[in-house]
Amino acid sequence: MAYGKVITGHVDPIEKKPVTHYRPGSSIFSIATTGCNWLCSYCQNHDISQRRKIEGTDMTPDEVVSLAMKSGSQGIAYTYNQPSIFIEFARDCGVIARRNGLFNVFVSNGYDTPETVKMMSEFLDCITVDFKGSAEPQFTRKYIGVPDPKPIFDTLKEIKDKTKIHVEITDLIVPQVGDNLEYATKLCRFIVDEFGPDIPIHFLRFHPDYKMMEFESTPVKTLEKHYEVAKKEGLNYAYLGNVPGHPLEHTYCAECKKIVVKRYGFDIQEWNLDGNNNCKFCGNKIPITGKLAESYKQNRFQFVF
Repeated sequence: MAYGKVITGHVDPIEKKPVTHYRPGSSIFSIATTGCNWLCSYCQNHDISQRRKIEGTDMTPDEVVSLAMKSGSQGIAYTYNQPSIFIEFARDCGVIARRNGLFNVFVSNGYDTPETVKMMSEFLDCITVDFKGSAEPQFTRKYIGVPDPKPIFDTLKEIKDKTKIHVEITDLIVPQVGDNLEYATKLCRFIVDEFGPDIPIHFLRFHPDYKMMEFESTPVKTLEKHYEVAKKEGLNYAYLGNVPGHPLEHTYCAECKKIVVKRYGFDIQEWNLDGNNNCKFCGNKIPITGKLAESYKQNRFQFVF
């Protein structure tokens, strides 16, 4: 009997999530329900996340996994709204997905509990935790409607200590109100202290949307300053997102500084790693899980329903 209402189903590049250090080049079946536990004023998926009526296509977990497999995807992404609000349905989908050789990814705001993290450990392979405005409390309160960002940090510690889930970090940088370098420094220091220097961080460019149409897109120079903060704090793999063609989209070897994965947007143009994911130029081990997907192709977008 169907008990999940799925609002959308797309095939996306895993790099769109953004995830760059887990199963690169994969196609991933992206699903969502309606609703969210945040009220982001800038949400680009507000028609899904801020919809208060439960709507969508009735589906069983078996049906979700079957569609994912028919689409040729290598995994399932639970995305577009906060996936932990439908954690039971996601878990049931994820357990069946793993049984059928698929992996599972959360695109999450990290505003979770130890109980939801425990459920994640049963099926989840990868999570990208998406900070907003570097978790500056005033920004969080005014533009997200959340009184305190501390639960996000607590969730990351819980994931690190009690699961084997691959973690990547994103940080949406909003001009004027969410681009404080002091808080970016605090965030990067937390990441290095808790996860070490090799966890990827993606600084994402804001664009006007929803209730924040009066703001400009984030200046690229602002993003570059955040990149410099990340490098200064010791993070080896920092990226700029939503700036196609920028040289900081690429993965650079932390030792010889040469490009080991060349990207343009969500596409991979060069793969300079050997069979063990070592740099072909100097032999340094690059912390990427999985090889370039055998089925990799540049155009991986597909509308399913």
